[in-house]
Amino acid sequence: MNTKTLRLGVLVSGRGSNMEAIIKAGEEGKLNAKVVVVISDRSEAPALKKAERKNIKSLYVNPKQFSTKAEYEEELIKIFSSFEVDLIILAGFMRLLSPRFLSYYKNKVLNIHPSLLPSFPGLEPQKQAIDYGVKVSGCTVHFVDEGMDTGPIILQRAVPVLEDDDAESLAERILKEEHDLYWRAIQLIAEGRVTIEGRKVILK
Repeated sequence: MNTKTLRLGVLVSGRGSNMEAIIKAGEEGKLNAKVVVVISDRSEAPALKKAERKNIKSLYVNPKQFSTKAEYEEELIKIFSSFEVDLIILAGFMRLLSPRFLSYYKNKVLNIHPSLLPSFPGLEPQKQAIDYGVKVSGCTVHFVDEGMDTGPIILQRAVPVLEDDDAESLAERILKEEHDLYWRAIQLIAEGRVTIEGRKVILK
């Protein structure tokens, strides 16, 4: 199998625990991919410090310094291009990317969402799941398109909702699975096993 070592750029707004799990999978030789640059829209994001400790270039790009969203995203594209990034990984990035950005990186932006999409997209999906009373939730790795959590699905994993769960305890159990699932989806892409046909992701 023709496996390529992918160069990953990460967009993050917070603690970056999924980013850490991806870096770790790479270090352990399970993942043919390397995080080469981490960009945050928040100066105080713990993910930046975590990346620095791993000697990964970490940058705070302040959206408020740009007069338009287009200019801000142009800067992101410029940075990712300079690092020759193959895939962009969203790891708790709290901004919607524009159609222009997504067409530039068509089928090259990944996200992980803590529900079994298309159920419970958007904010607080764990609370949505608890409030709705579902017995099973989980997480989904998908390509990012112009909608909110609507892109083609690569991998999903189910997590049972327990009787005494609240949003926090459910989120914690789902997060453990996220940490294992995200890098596996990236590895499938590194192995050239992912193709998209319409809405469907075909795994060879």
